Amino acid sequence: MQVTREDLNPCTVLLNVVCSAEQVTDAFDRALKAIAKEIRVPGFRPGHAPKQMVEKMVEEREIYNQAANILIDRTFLKAIEMEKLQPDTGVKPTVELNNIDRAEKTASYSAKVPLPPQIELSEYKGLAASHPATEVTDEEVEFQINELRKKQGSREAITDRSAQDGDYGVVNIRLDGEEGEGKNFMVVLGQTFPSLDKALMGMSAEEMKHLELDFPATFSEKAWAGKKMKAQVTLNSISAITLPALDDSFAKSVKTESVDELKVRMRDSIVAAKSQMVHDMLQDQLLEQLRQSSKVEVSDNMWEALANQRMGEIEQQQVAAGKTLDQYAAENGMTVEEFFKAWQDQAKVHVERAMVVREIFAKEKLQITNEELNNELFFMAQEFQVDAMELLEYMRKNQTMQELHFRAISRKVSNFLIEHAVITAGDAPAAKPTKAAKAKAAKEETPAAEKPKKAAAPKKK
Repeated sequence: MQVTREDLNPCTVLLNVVCSAEQVTDAFDRALKAIAKEIRVPGFRPGHAPKQMVEKMVEEREIYNQAANILIDRTFLKAIEMEKLQPDTGVKPTVELNNIDRAEKTASYSAKVPLPPQIELSEYKGLAASHPATEVTDEEVEFQINELRKKQGSREAITDRSAQDGDYGVVNIRLDGEEGEGKNFMVVLGQTFPSLDKALMGMSAEEMKHLELDFPATFSEKAWAGKKMKAQVTLNSISAITLPALDDSFAKSVKTESVDELKVRMRDSIVAAKSQMVHDMLQDQLLEQLRQSSKVEVSDNMWEALANQRMGEIEQQQVAAGKTLDQYAAENGMTVEEFFKAWQDQAKVHVERAMVVREIFAKEKLQITNEELNNELFFMAQEFQVDAMELLEYMRKNQTMQELHFRAISRKVSNFLIEHAVITAGDAPAAKPTKAAKAKAAKEETPAAEKPKKAAAPKKK
């Protein structure tokens, strides 16, 4: 057996292994014996039938797959010993079979071997960070209450004025030279794309225009996406949402007794959302600052596995939604290759931050209590909108309890860093809430929703 070594980085070694003829022959013999034990040949006890008879009863591909697995299992540890490597036992190596040929008695593979992380932390107490002020304005409260009112609003046709920003419309687009009646689209004016928004503003119902449209690359009609084409645009109808009156009756519909109580609770809800946003911002700033100032080396296997897992999850989500990964990437302005590369870069940062978190947790001899684990389970259940006990059972069944433990560890370390950091507040926020605050507050069915007060909700990974 021949082994050549390439050090990809301080924590990743690539081994190229060329197996001997004897090892290849032995692997195929063992593969046939293993397969023979799983099948029944008339007149023979399991595992005692002649090899020639067994081979006729199974596909060649199955024999090759079994032989390849046996060959790698029996030679990989020897290759590691030859190079005197001490792999990271908590991370799986990645192996790629280059070739295997039974007749030629040849086989080779490459293995990416993970070594333990190397971490030298810089000073992590007294780090500097800043965050925006969390004061809540009356305008923000009004905005969020109007978002609640919209959920109970009724859509009514507009006949006495022209289209304006925020209206809902049904638009027909017929390209020049195309037969038929064109294609209809439901749109929100001001949220389509520049050339169409410009055309629709000020139009009346059933009004037509002829112009050149510059369709964006992410346009839903794929044959038009990314092209400039002349078309006839017809605004078939306009409608707008009529909001219910802001009175005590509406307040009671969202589980508060009066408009005044609704405003107080909405303000509290926005404060909680902003506080969580501030916590997340501080956590990101401090961990990224520490990651960049420290020496953090991890194996490629760690972040590649995370990126592959996430890409698999995204692909499954898109298939369920009737889309391909190519379509999803295009909607985000990227090719699949660019999208995957972006996830790899992000995964590497996540893994390096996780190593920093674990190192601080160990150096400070921090501990996680059962109460903190229970709180973390509650936060995760809220995040995924499932019952806490159902989530616990799922994690136990799928052996993912380490996710719960790491989230608790990450929260503990983040709070520790924030507690020992030099924090400065920035300018007060604008009258309208940030996207993060809007999304958080608008997500609530009612501002009276209760949350645990011992810790902030976890940031979704």
